Amino acid sequence: MTPPPFALPDHGGGSLSDVLPAALTALGRPGERPGPDLPPCDRIVVALIDGLGWSALLAHPNEAPFLTSLLATPWSRRITTVFPSTTPIALTSLGTGLTPGEHGITGLLLRLPTGQLVNTLAIPAETDLRALQPRPTVFERVSGDGVAVTVVGPKIFDGNGLSLAGLRGGFYAAAESPGERVAATAAAVRRGDCALTYVYYGELDATGHRLGCSGKAWRAELTHVDRLVEQLAAALPAGAVLAVTADHGMLDIPVANRWDVATTPALDAGVEAVSGDLRGAQVHARPGAGADVLESWRETLGDAFWVVPQDEAVATGLYGPAVGDDVRARLGDVLAVPVRDHWVGDSRALPPAILRLVGMHGGLSDAELGIPLLVHQA
Repeated sequence: MTPPPFALPDHGGGSLSDVLPAALTALGRPGERPGPDLPPCDRIVVALIDGLGWSALLAHPNEAPFLTSLLATPWSRRITTVFPSTTPIALTSLGTGLTPGEHGITGLLLRLPTGQLVNTLAIPAETDLRALQPRPTVFERVSGDGVAVTVVGPKIFDGNGLSLAGLRGGFYAAAESPGERVAATAAAVRRGDCALTYVYYGELDATGHRLGCSGKAWRAELTHVDRLVEQLAAALPAGAVLAVTADHGMLDIPVANRWDVATTPALDAGVEAVSGDLRGAQVHARPGAGADVLESWRETLGDAFWVVPQDEAVATGLYGPAVGDDVRARLGDVLAVPVRDHWVGDSRALPPAILRLVGMHGGLSDAELGIPLLVHQA
């Protein structure tokens, strides 16, 4: 077996899938999986900042003074996201408390056994995501058990797309602007005798995708994020907890480091489809062509990628300690993960807007995998 040249997700206590179970433990709900320690409370807000990597936060203390100040609290720490390090997989793991190997949402592009290639971020959804991920979410499990559950986010996500896969359950409070989300969160956290509130903010990720995650625009957006989190903290009632995390980090990918299967015959030979993620390609080979595809991809991509057969990818624990047969049926025969700032994908299957992205994620570099868990108690 070829060992991976990078760290793996910290399943079993230190990954994004452990955050909501940890929040329920803090609320006094027994029987949850072990997770990062959070202070006991009756009300907790989990704020997810899309695209906020741990290393990027540490590199920009001047742009994020409030977030940086939270690093000193005893509960704040670095955790990891899951693999692939991308929004649909990560948010499903957050919302279900399950690893990708358990919940089965394993790529931005998900190939079903029927051959259908599903964009899991599409709105409206291209298929029934509730059927693709039927396991109960954390919100569904506790919303009828004395916990006032509220999801705060843009109206377009209410009962639509990815929300059906991993974030269904509870009351949805539609809120567009940062100010609206602060106000909606302040109201939600005061509901009932015990409250779990989830709030999402996506503009940092969007800015990084369009313009890169190291320029002036991204740094300016980080400053807006910092102010938003500070306002959320100020809006909490006494004793309530705010836990700030992310779904992944990001890095910029030079155009010269991009491989397109559609224009590279050696990568296209024997391949039926490429699914997975921007920096975690799942290669589905034609019947009997798996070994040849593996050899060709290894030879063509060289040491810039970790290229392994499905069995090895699963055995390393990338998707968690257990991967169901139904999940394996969605994975490719070959997995290709960039070791450096590279990308490989098939332009025939990807929307043009994705091909124009500057900042990307989905891989296992520290910039993508490491995410913050920053904790404040009012």
